[in-house]
Amino acid sequence: MTSHPPSNTSTFDAYAANYDDALARGLSISGEDQAYFARKRVAWLVRCLRRLSVTPESIMDFGCGTGSALPFFLSMLRATAIIGVDLSLESLKIAQQTYGTERAHFLHLDHYRPQQKLDLVFCNGVFHHIPLSEQASAIDYILRSLRSGGIFALWENNPWNLGTRYVMSRIPFDRDATMLSASKARGLLHEGGFEILRTDFLFIFPRVLRWFRVLEPFVSRLPLGAQYQILCRKP
Repeated sequence: MTSHPPSNTSTFDAYAANYDDALARGLSISGEDQAYFARKRVAWLVRCLRRLSVTPESIMDFGCGTGSALPFFLSMLRATAIIGVDLSLESLKIAQQTYGTERAHFLHLDHYRPQQKLDLVFCNGVFHHIPLSEQASAIDYILRSLRSGGIFALWENNPWNLGTRYVMSRIPFDRDATMLSASKARGLLHEGGFEILRTDFLFIFPRVLRWFRVLEPFVSRLPLGAQYQILCRKP
């Protein structure tokens, strides 16, 4: 297993300036915007961490893009130090200009050296863009970034959800992505040295059926939602 993260030139540089608009067009059929999903992902993560009695202070957003999740890390996880890493220099420029503070910094993936000290790594919708041959390397990079007992929250799109496939077909940078099933992801994480804690599937109902969303926590173990979270721990 290589000890280096993927370092190919990012195709997302071309989409950086219009990333949010392209994503909004794809998500519009759900009736919700990017912020809704970002907030709900972090809220679910907070819920899971509370059950583990875990309060992370240092966080990495792996594949942070333009940094849109950062406000929720600050307000809901109340992190004291956040590092966002990505391959897209153009996206990182936008993230730093928009969200960069003394508590939050953004770096190219190759410029951050894992030091086995972070409490939490968060990753959303990134692995379906990483070539299969490089996914193990990415997992190793994340493992080496975490302290012993640190938590990795992997969010990915559920290939068994037809709505997810349709949304991805509407987004230019997602159309040709190779989706990763939860079972495959768990296998990669286990082989990479992580202890799997739980898997949850969220985002079943679009806004037009929002009255039924109260049911989602009760069926989150079923592979119905548009996305899944695999929560795992570094031994």
